[in-house]
Amino acid sequence: MPFDRRAKILVVDDDEGVCEALRLILEDSCGRHQVTCARDGVTAVEIVRRDTFDLVFLDLGLPGMDGFETLRRLKHHDADLDVLVVSGTDKAREAVEALRGGALEYVTKPFDTQRIMPLVDDILGRRFRAEDAARRASPKPGEGRRRIITQAESMRAVLSQVEKVAAADCSVLITGESGTGKELVAELVHSRSPRSSGPFVAVNCAAIPGELLESELFGHEKGAFTGAYARRVGLFEQAHRGTLFLDEICSLRIDLQAKLLRVLQGQAFTRVGGSETVRVDARLVAASNASLTELMRQGRFREDLYYRLSVIPIRLPPLRERPGDVALLAEHFLTRLCEKHGKTIPGLSPSVMAVLGQYPWPGNVRELRNFMERTVLLSDEGRSVDERDLPMDLLIPRVSLQTEQSAVHDEGLMRAREEFERRYILRCLELCSWNQAAAARLLRIHRNTLLKRMKTLGITANE
Repeated sequence: MPFDRRAKILVVDDDEGVCEALRLILEDSCGRHQVTCARDGVTAVEIVRRDTFDLVFLDLGLPGMDGFETLRRLKHHDADLDVLVVSGTDKAREAVEALRGGALEYVTKPFDTQRIMPLVDDILGRRFRAEDAARRASPKPGEGRRRIITQAESMRAVLSQVEKVAAADCSVLITGESGTGKELVAELVHSRSPRSSGPFVAVNCAAIPGELLESELFGHEKGAFTGAYARRVGLFEQAHRGTLFLDEICSLRIDLQAKLLRVLQGQAFTRVGGSETVRVDARLVAASNASLTELMRQGRFREDLYYRLSVIPIRLPPLRERPGDVALLAEHFLTRLCEKHGKTIPGLSPSVMAVLGQYPWPGNVRELRNFMERTVLLSDEGRSVDERDLPMDLLIPRVSLQTEQSAVHDEGLMRAREEFERRYILRCLELCSWNQAAAARLLRIHRNTLLKRMKTLGITANE
């Protein structure tokens, strides 16, 4: 084993036999790892929210909330969490989807100890080395753990707004698409406020089942329900004299919206199963990736709560509306992720930067980070990232494919294939400034083959 540290590993699988098999491999084979098991995705998300883990084994075929949704929520909670996805069959489609979702590696059942242990050792070794390096370069107290990287005027305006409103002790509502950095902005509001010395408590309302969320927010008394063996302090109390961040507040049940409104009005509540009034002093920052005004029209969000939350509204622009930030963030992630995984990659080629700048990034900064991590892991050591390292969905954005599909769906398979090939070749030529040799390398074909296909498909430099 290349390190002498005990790792905390979470195994998520509904098959008790699989859990025990992995426990034997991870605990008994090396005698040091601490293994925790979860039988479903909801439980796994809850466990990860309460504790920290170095590695997660995640079965894709979970009952209820499947492995892909569980992966999304785990990575939303901790983007740096290393996840190995597991499936009973070797399916390339599942592997690609999981890797795009942020998984680090894909393994299949039954487990091969000779493959599992070296893989785990390699992942944990890289993680521990990166943690040691980060600890040596950790910021001084008060400097903050994460920062917002931008040069776009739209985001600079957001940061300017944050500086102005941070000192105002009132509620803040942050809106924006998924992956735009709402929690980062909430952390910034807290760190710039008079409450910065107090706790910053964050919770994703969508990641906790509705029947448990009330207890999570407000706590419960002993005996309040089955399994309540002791009094539990809720998140509001934990955030006393600090900031409580409620992400995806759009998923909050109507009855909990009413209780939240009463807390905001009176800064007091009762725990589940209790009668004692608990008073708190906590600033609330909420975030939503859905339109709350639309939910209000549908009767799914209380109007009075909306106006109480949106005393100070902050809208985060999507990445596609932040000129120049894609290149800036890509370079930042490349440096950070090379350190994390112990690799040396000189940089990104100009043609790759051009592709990244033109891609719409529907998943915003989170999608860009996941792409960069996959790129770092799969790229050759010591070589700059070039066109060969790019997946097809970046070369031909999904929106383009959908447009073409609608245009040719009635014209048969051969016509659809030719149209796709034409668009694909055109795209590669444009990315390479019509340099045919460079486009052929990007297409992974001989230049003569490219010239032949261009003639067949009627592609000329005038297009």
